Amino acid sequence: MSEDRDDNLLIRGWRNVREAGPRRLVLTAVLVLMALLIARYSWNIPHEVVPDEWRIEGAENVDITTPGTGDAERALYDWRSSILADKIEQDDRITMVVYDDQTLIAARKRSPLDRGMLSRALQIIDEMEPKAIGLDILFDQPQDEDAELLATLRGMQTPTLVGYANFATNEADIVYDQQVYLEEFLAQLEGSNATPASIRLDNTNGVTRKWPSIEPDLPPVLGRAMLRAAGEGELALPGYEGALRYRHPAFENEPMYGRLQIDNFLDPVLMEIPEVRAMLREQIEGRYILVGGDIIDYDRVQTTLSSVIGENPAGLRVHADMIAQMLDGDRRGQVGGLTLWLMAILVVATAVLTGLLEWGSWRIYLLLAAQFGTFIGVPLVMEWQGVDTLGVPAAGWLLGWIIAFTAVVSAARASGAVQRNFAQGALGKYLPREMAQEILENPQLLSLHGEKKELFVLFSDLEGFTKMSHAIEPEMVAKLLNRYLDMLSDVVLDHGGVIDKFVGDAVVAFWGAPIARPDDGERAARAGYALWQAGEAFREEVAAMDAGLPKIGKTRVGLHFGEAVVGNFGGENRIQYTALGDSMNTAARLEAANKALASSVMASREFADRAGLDWWRPMGRVVLRGRARAVELMEPVPDFPAADRALLADAYKLVGTDDARAAEIIADVVSRHPADTALENLLYRIRNLDDGGAYVLG
Repeated sequence: MSEDRDDNLLIRGWRNVREAGPRRLVLTAVLVLMALLIARYSWNIPHEVVPDEWRIEGAENVDITTPGTGDAERALYDWRSSILADKIEQDDRITMVVYDDQTLIAARKRSPLDRGMLSRALQIIDEMEPKAIGLDILFDQPQDEDAELLATLRGMQTPTLVGYANFATNEADIVYDQQVYLEEFLAQLEGSNATPASIRLDNTNGVTRKWPSIEPDLPPVLGRAMLRAAGEGELALPGYEGALRYRHPAFENEPMYGRLQIDNFLDPVLMEIPEVRAMLREQIEGRYILVGGDIIDYDRVQTTLSSVIGENPAGLRVHADMIAQMLDGDRRGQVGGLTLWLMAILVVATAVLTGLLEWGSWRIYLLLAAQFGTFIGVPLVMEWQGVDTLGVPAAGWLLGWIIAFTAVVSAARASGAVQRNFAQGALGKYLPREMAQEILENPQLLSLHGEKKELFVLFSDLEGFTKMSHAIEPEMVAKLLNRYLDMLSDVVLDHGGVIDKFVGDAVVAFWGAPIARPDDGERAARAGYALWQAGEAFREEVAAMDAGLPKIGKTRVGLHFGEAVVGNFGGENRIQYTALGDSMNTAARLEAANKALASSVMASREFADRAGLDWWRPMGRVVLRGRARAVELMEPVPDFPAADRALLADAYKLVGTDDARAAEIIADVVSRHPADTALENLLYRIRNLDDGGAYVLG
């Protein structure tokens, strides 16, 4: 009986779609097809279908990252790879012999390493009988010690793989003249145990997520060549170009691979100590040895884990990761193109069928939750099972599902008009035009519930307006207030902000919701300063309007960055899109503090640091009314001299350690700006700090 009802619901839904008319049917079909393509190609657009004008010279055969979803897919892949990565104790099969900044400083050279030093170290390492040695170093420019190094390499008993790159595949690392010298250098090693190996890594989209492609004009990649030279070629994952497996160390301060400073092998006194030599031999004998640099800000590689753990390892360690993956036989299973098409079809078909159902709200929500959980969970399970999910959609499935579902629901229930009416009623006139339009076109961007967001908050107030309103006719109060709020509203909307509310003559606005933009901080900062300027223009306008009107005070502005809950709040009969939270209160207190600080616009450091502008000057730390913790103040003064701005920064650093000196520096700055009341106030506050280095506002 239940199945019959569900069938009837599907039939009724299809009837609604069919009766929507041919134009709506065509549009729905186009959207469903688009959803299918997004669900399949959310990572990359195949280069075969890319228009010629989109192609980049030299990369005609490279797929293009799908706009909007490509970056999201890579971020999700990085996230699931990181959380599912194994934690291992130190791998005793691999040792890295590194030279770092201290090595180069001691040698009085910048990278590359002195080849005489490298030659002497290799001789000792060779004597300790490693399985194979890999040099992640390009000998692409002449050095005085080349003859010595060549002699050492030709005499190596251990299979030694020497780094190679060419201009065609490593354009960022080598130029043609360097390639010529490198090939001449390597040619002199023919017939010896020293042979070339590619040190090329795949850096697609700026991150090394997979193995480098196998190119016919390149020798095998370094790690693969080392295994073959050591007689373990069967473990070298022949033909593998899939995901590169990364792991976490089991203990925070223990590296995953043995790590020796090359300096250890260059100290003759140290090498004469039997215990030291034995200890070094233990780290070398029977292991794969990688030799290369671990230099700050040079040859660092952004990996799958970098965005999660915040570390870019040296390229040498990535080669170590590749060797470990081969030794473990971890050939990640590949997902074929046909399978991805079938998955995409299943996702879109699920969306279409769900859109046709006319279920009650609670059941549809359960179904939606189950489907969305599946879309996120399937790639996770695949990754957990050792499948290569590089290229498996997650965001694309979600977005494709949403597009297909929306298309069907729109045709079946004509919900598009309802959504637009709701958006217009809920948003009113407090959104910028382009943001309102974007939400109208994509209703899912509008949160129908409270959600936590990071916001740039603005709070303004007109000094003295309440007092003035008691002295003039109500009609004039309304006229002036409407004119003032109109001017300030234009400023907020022109800078892309959302007007939260008007409280009398106060304006509350924020940036970062419902749509966050990369430059929200700068927009909010410029709006705060422009709001004060608009207030000054209003004062002049009122003065020119009627000389008999009471004088209006200045507009004060408070700016803060922090978390708030944003969404539609209210009851069944009335809702309001607003933001709630401590960050809103802090912005209001910063606005009010302007009076005590003799300033007009004041921001917290949290706001200023994210605004991306260079016009801030530090104005000390204060404890705002009703607060226990001090707030660092920053004031926007675009035309303030850079030298004086720097002096204020220096003075701020001295607060708490040398308050007297800080006061002297500020007094010097004040002397050059006698009309700057905010600076004078800062000087007073610096001389009256509490024990915590802050001034408490009474």
